[in-house]
Amino acid sequence: MAYAMTFASLQVDLRRYLERGFTLADDPYVYEQLPRLINMAERRIARDLKVQGFIVAVTTPLSVGVSTYAKPNRWRETISMTTKSGNTVTPVFTRSYEYCRSYWPDDTQTGQPQFYADYDYSHWLLVPTPNDDYDLEVLYYELPVLLDDTQQTNWLTDYAPNLLLFAALLEATPFLKNDERITTWQNFYQSAANALNTEDLKKILDRDATRTEA
Repeated sequence: MAYAMTFASLQVDLRRYLERGFTLADDPYVYEQLPRLINMAERRIARDLKVQGFIVAVTTPLSVGVSTYAKPNRWRETISMTTKSGNTVTPVFTRSYEYCRSYWPDDTQTGQPQFYADYDYSHWLLVPTPNDDYDLEVLYYELPVLLDDTQQTNWLTDYAPNLLLFAALLEATPFLKNDERITTWQNFYQSAANALNTEDLKKILDRDATRTEA
């Protein structure tokens, strides 16, 4: 039967690689830390990689006179926005917050949104302030659902288990003060990340320009 990584099996693999933390009674220091190290590894990968598996598309209705909108949970970076009214789809372009405020200083005036900016980490600002109940489609990179005892699998366990394993080992080595292994796991991690990026480059285009491997 083919191996399928889960949150539980990843912890087993880590204990074997590290030769530590096999039981709570014998080694609570490492045993209790493994879930936290896995969590940090998942966040490291989400920061380092922009791959198709992390892309999510959502559609949300805009409201007339409302210019600020909440970002989805686990949002990491916006790829693109479009508004739809009937059969007409119009791109909304990214600009700085200062540009948007200068372009449309009066929130009470309305029009069809042309630009967006990060208002803060949790919200977008759209200008002009919407003048209709457009549907807003957003493509963005997300932090995958994080693994725990109730969430045994996610995109990483299904499609990049080696990357997740090496990232977790890379997080574990400084915790264990095993500095001589950092370079080893860093090289394995980078090799797996490069392979995933190369595979992704063959099937996904940037929304503004063709991606290259240069």
